[in-house]
Amino acid sequence: MRDVLPELMEWWRAGETVGVGTVVATFQSAPRPAGASMLVGPDETAVGSVSGGCVEGAVYELAQSVVGSGTPVLERYGVSDDDAFAVGLTCGGILDVYVEKVNRETFPELGEIAADIEAGRPVALATVIEHPDPAWLGRRLVVRPEGATSAGSIGSPRADDAVHDDALGLLAAGHNATLTYGPDGERRGEGMRVFVWAFAPKPRMLVFGAIDFAAAVARVGSFLGYHVTVCDARPVFATTSRFPEADEVVVDWPHRYLAAERDAGRVDGRTVLAVLTHDPKFDVPLLEVALRLPEAAYVGAMGSRRTHDDRMARLREAGLTEEELARLSSPIGLDLGARTPEETAISIAAEIIAGRWGGSGEPLGTTEGRIHREHV
Repeated sequence: MRDVLPELMEWWRAGETVGVGTVVATFQSAPRPAGASMLVGPDETAVGSVSGGCVEGAVYELAQSVVGSGTPVLERYGVSDDDAFAVGLTCGGILDVYVEKVNRETFPELGEIAADIEAGRPVALATVIEHPDPAWLGRRLVVRPEGATSAGSIGSPRADDAVHDDALGLLAAGHNATLTYGPDGERRGEGMRVFVWAFAPKPRMLVFGAIDFAAAVARVGSFLGYHVTVCDARPVFATTSRFPEADEVVVDWPHRYLAAERDAGRVDGRTVLAVLTHDPKFDVPLLEVALRLPEAAYVGAMGSRRTHDDRMARLREAGLTEEELARLSSPIGLDLGARTPEETAISIAAEIIAGRWGGSGEPLGTTEGRIHREHV
């Protein structure tokens, strides 16, 4: 929903009604992840995508029908690979798409949710997408971190408590998911399915070393949806004019800055670190901190193989264990034959993506099995 939120809010604020189709579950090689949304506006404009073009026509028609009836619908699209082209889902995947009618009356909480997202405040939205009692369908619970105000109700205190706790976990991880419960929120039951959008702040990319490669990495990181910070101890190089795509540029010793971010709780399981200085006086103290951060999703360091060997020896002398050193991706990036800063940035991004989703880095034409993987 995040991608189409500006258009949705424009119509919502104007008092218009919009049909919203959202991918709530995927199976096999579905092209879009859970949370991808498509809007059908009051002027019959289509915004966004749920399948990369495969079943948009069917969802468009269903959304128009739902706007007319006011009754939400959970629809499954997709058949076997042999027959997929006949129904338009050429990838052979399977999508569950939840389609609902959205306006100021059906979704009064949307304004506050949008404000949270825009301000970078974490917020989760839980919606009942399937239930044996039709009266529960479409009910919502807005979940915010501990200490913040939540709103709405799934339908009962027991169900609210169960969904609230699970939504907090998804919010901390930044994942969307469909959860299954018994009709009244029973943990081991079946019958009720709840989709949770977890609108966590952008994951962080920390780039150390204000060099030309860092500018390219910052640009690619921003494109991938990261909140990008470039840090360097040299003020003459660490300037916003040199890194216009970065969200912030920090002048500080890298190891000191990272330790402060760690102590402030601003490094989590989605944070990725790219160490591009390949200078021992910066690298070694920084990596001593970075490799002892179990929260960080990725730590990569640039340098030649000779630089890598020297760096590893220095880190061992500094007392790092083999288990800690095994977390280091060095030389940084996948083997793409990259030479320019831009090509190198793509190789680094490719390694980060592969690590996130469990990809092998091999050409897809040489592999078998599913193309789209679950989060690792």
